Amino acid sequence: MFLIVLIALMFMTEKITNKILRVEKVRISETSGKNLDRWGRGIILFVFLSALWSGIDFNSDTLIKYFFMSYLAITLGFQAIMEFIFIKDSKQYISTMMLLIMSLIIVYNVPFLE
Repeated sequence: MFLIVLIALMFMTEKITNKILRVEKVRISETSGKNLDRWGRGIILFVFLSALWSGIDFNSDTLIKYFFMSYLAITLGFQAIMEFIFIKDSKQYISTMMLLIMSLIIVYNVPFLE
C-alpha cells in the first residue's frame, strides 16, 4: 500500500511540474537520440545488475538502499541529460530532475528499508 501511494505521489508531482512549466511530454524515442538512449539505458542496467549480483551483501539493508538510490540517480540523471540534449524546445528535463530529487528524498527517508 505504501509503495502505491509513493508511485501515485511521484506521478502527480511530474504532472503538476509539467503543467506549471507548460511542458508537452515528448519521448526521446521520437527524436534522433533514440539509439543513444537505448544503448545508454542498457549499459546502465547491465552495470548495475552485474554489481548487484557480484558485490552487494543482501544482509545489509542500508547498502541495498544506497545501491537503489544510486541507480535512480544515474538513470534519471541520464534521462534528464538526454532530454536536455535532444528535446531543445522543452523544459521537460526540469520535471525529470524534480522527480529525481523527490524520489531520492523519499527512498532515503523510507524507514522500513533500514
